[in-house]
Amino acid sequence: MRERMDWRAVTFDWNRARAFLVTAEEGSLSAAARALGLAQPTLGRQVAALEEELGVALFERAGRGLTLTPTGLELLEHVRRMGEAAGRVSLAATGHSQQIEGSVTISAGEAYAAFLLPPILSRLRLSHPGIRVEIVASNTVSDLRRREADIAIRNARPADPELIARRMGDDAARLYAAPAYLDRLGPLRGPGDLARADFIGFDEGGALREALNALGLGLARDNFTVLSGSHLVQWECVRRGLGIGVMPAAIGDADPLVRRVLPDLPPIPFPVWLTAHRELHSSRRIRLVFDLLAEALADLPETGA
Repeated sequence: MRERMDWRAVTFDWNRARAFLVTAEEGSLSAAARALGLAQPTLGRQVAALEEELGVALFERAGRGLTLTPTGLELLEHVRRMGEAAGRVSLAATGHSQQIEGSVTISAGEAYAAFLLPPILSRLRLSHPGIRVEIVASNTVSDLRRREADIAIRNARPADPELIARRMGDDAARLYAAPAYLDRLGPLRGPGDLARADFIGFDEGGALREALNALGLGLARDNFTVLSGSHLVQWECVRRGLGIGVMPAAIGDADPLVRRVLPDLPPIPFPVWLTAHRELHSSRRIRLVFDLLAEALADLPETGA
């Protein structure tokens, strides 16, 4: 028989424990306050109240940040497990919600978030105006287990067994440039001629350079003359004639300010996965949005041709 817990011995407030956990993970009260959407003085009072309730010091000041005391470090793992349990409770409750109203958070890379999602969501708003959508436009992977998003559009299959993943096929990226830049570049007879071109990328080549060189372009690090971690910044640089960039064909072909570079060059395929947490997929509104996205994304392989 499981030993019964003495609930009278548990006196601290979960909100205060959460304040401690987020402050420890973020490293400062200001960052934790932003993460929780609270005022910094409010968060500071919650942490101080927890210290008073437990009768221990949890943090020491280190310049502008905070460091955990040995006691705080020891308690952190226990509170972190509490946070994970609270997250599972929220997931389970959301998963059993059958109302077709409320919020749904969708995470996608910047290009998809800016160009592909709006027309899809306009159809959703017409058919289900009670659903409020938040778009997380990020080129990093959102953590669905920690509720950073309800649904994510990814370019790799998730390894987490708690996630539902549906492969939507392969999209196709192509090379684009502004007509004025192509005029300055001169005639292009084949892939090797692009070795004298300027390219826009995330870094000095890396995986993108390898993919392009596999097509016979022969690019070096020096070819990548404008770098940005933002797809949207990269694309605006392409549109302004700073060089050649890569974009999914459905997006690039629709932009009147650019044209394909070497149209006969084979496209660069990349997988598109639609993912959601297993428990969230039993929620009627999450399932509805998931299925709508799946229907729309199923056309990507054709539009990317």
